[in-house]
Amino acid sequence: QVQLVESGGGLVQAGGSLRLSCAASGSISSFNSMAWYRQAPGNLRELVAVISHGGSANYPESLKGRFTISRDSTKNTLALQMNNLKPEDTAVYYCNAQNLLGTRSYWGRGTQVTVSS
Repeated sequence: QVQLVESGGGLVQAGGSLRLSCAASGSISSFNSMAWYRQAPGNLRELVAVISHGGSANYPESLKGRFTISRDSTKNTLALQMNNLKPEDTAVYYCNAQNLLGTRSYWGRGTQVTVSS
């Protein structure tokens, strides 16, 4: 059973930084793409960043330059570095992983990020 556990969320002032981490129960080399999503109250869950098995990262245009996704297969972790945070970044952030065939998707329980103005 694959488990993903997020950590690193918290309360930060606008302009500050946070680094989220997602620890996987097994080897992340067994995953295809991994991603971070977020969901604010009343909103749909949205993609924040995705990284391929080979390490290629992609971001929504609106988040490019502020967020950086990375994966460390030696530690079986996925990270999201968030800089210059804005109040609109406030949301629950979720870790996601797809198996190599793309037939299964796994989710963590999320970590709350709150950015005060």
